[in-house]
Amino acid sequence: MANVSISNDNFSDFQGDHFHLEGYERSELVINGVEGPWFEHEDCADIDSLYSICGLNNEENTSNEQVRTNLLEDQQQRISDWTQNHFPTNMVIPVQIQSSIKAPKNDDFQPQLPEPGNSSNEKPKPFSLASLDILNNYGRLSKKSSEENLSTNALSCEACIGNSHKLSMEELLRAAGERYVQYSTQRVDGLSMFIHAYGSALSGLCMEETRDMELVHLLLTAAEQVSNQQFHLASKLISRCMWVASDIGNPVQRLCFYFAKALEERIDRSTGRYTCTDEDRHLKYIKTMSLGTNSAFLTCHQVIPFNQVMQFAGIQTIVENVRSAKKIHLIDFNIRSGIQWTVLIQALAEKGDSQIELLKITAVGSTEKENFEVTSNTLHSFAKSLGLPFSFDLVFVSDMKDFKKESVNIKSDETVAVYCNSMLRTMLPRPDCLDNLMKAVRSIGPTIIVVGEVEANHNSPSFLNRFIETLFFYGAFFDCFEDCMDRGSPCRTTIEGVYFGEGIRNIVAAEGEERFTRNVKLEVWRAFFARFGMVEEELSESAWYQANLILKQFAQGSSCDIQKDGKGLIIGWKGTPIHSLSIWKFL
Repeated sequence: MANVSISNDNFSDFQGDHFHLEGYERSELVINGVEGPWFEHEDCADIDSLYSICGLNNEENTSNEQVRTNLLEDQQQRISDWTQNHFPTNMVIPVQIQSSIKAPKNDDFQPQLPEPGNSSNEKPKPFSLASLDILNNYGRLSKKSSEENLSTNALSCEACIGNSHKLSMEELLRAAGERYVQYSTQRVDGLSMFIHAYGSALSGLCMEETRDMELVHLLLTAAEQVSNQQFHLASKLISRCMWVASDIGNPVQRLCFYFAKALEERIDRSTGRYTCTDEDRHLKYIKTMSLGTNSAFLTCHQVIPFNQVMQFAGIQTIVENVRSAKKIHLIDFNIRSGIQWTVLIQALAEKGDSQIELLKITAVGSTEKENFEVTSNTLHSFAKSLGLPFSFDLVFVSDMKDFKKESVNIKSDETVAVYCNSMLRTMLPRPDCLDNLMKAVRSIGPTIIVVGEVEANHNSPSFLNRFIETLFFYGAFFDCFEDCMDRGSPCRTTIEGVYFGEGIRNIVAAEGEERFTRNVKLEVWRAFFARFGMVEEELSESAWYQANLILKQFAQGSSCDIQKDGKGLIIGWKGTPIHSLSIWKFL
């Protein structure tokens, strides 16, 4: 699909009191060679049926104002009817989103690591109330009272009118989600919401926000139709979405571009048209993610605060737990570029209370051995410049299920620390492999284990729930990149296209063992670690201080949230959780 250059003309069919489908010629709806997908309807009766859904007759000369009034009254009645059918008569549900309503308990949030299943037998379901609750209540970092949530976080189409501040990505997604809920009741063919006057009556939003909300609304509709296996209609909705979305546009357009592509692939998989090999894509993805030595990742490390905040807090914890050791052995299961350990090397070199005899770092990996040479040389050179005795080992295992205590050269006089950053999640599709790793780590007997993970629920067996969770999560990242990088940045293009795009594609399009991108929240990891006799340690005040100190050094640091979760730390972007950091010891 060619990239669409966005202008007011591109959205002319969005404006006014309804979609002005009538009177367009095909030549007027072609942008960069891309034909408007509504004109896949060869029969004019299809267009007429759209008007008839809302009582519009092409032969009548009803004024726009009267049409608008009639449609608004009709929409209000539909919302009222839906509310009465789904909630008790004594339950008051205001128009704005109920941020304080608790999401219902369901299997998606059980504190365990579910076996990777194949959902091919899962019956397609409509957009369930549980899914709508996720839309309304997507986990925010700040735990506010119901009254505060309603007054500060809850958004609605009605509340947005007259609002002059620019919406964050999360706010826009919430507003679009509520708008979708309002329009998704009593549809005839999945298209009727697009000619509703209320949708374009958000006069309080700027033009770009209104267009973005329409685009997200369209994407949610396409996702529901894919879930219901209505692939013909879903393809038309996705085509319409791709006509507006763009991988070089604003954050919402970029976000919707990759989600629409993922939905296209899910349809291809379901209809037997998918020809790629998941194993090859998985290996390429793992290799790319495990290195982090290319310029795009290093630039991202410098301008995006998440990694540095987590790393400095984790390193501070390690320093505190090995302060009396002469020989320190650090085992890193996802070392990537290793740039984070320059901080540890400097901290140990500056210790005045004891003399460090040796710092040994062992990198455990399953990618090509030669890729770690740059990391080894960099750390050796830095340690030598500071006069710190240093050694670097590499443990190469083709499969993590083969890792064992004997794989690592550990001396009896070494104090061992283990660092797992965004690595355990890669084994969620293979619970046996994860169990083996934890048993091996236990046998090593580390003094401290630092675990950094993605704070999101991308392991739900429900496609729609997983879709919404993923939409909010990656939406925060696209919003962050918009604030921290130029739109034309090669680094941004690489990270969004390779890292985000592949993650979205796999979570949305794949099922069963083919879905290797899985994340679970800290509460799930806690239940899992308890099985191996692990106890969580309190993050120290010094670690919190380091996290906040690093955050202040970023120009957009004020948009990051650092919150305490039990004994651990969660960092997010404008309220959306992104990463968790927790500290563990074996009993």
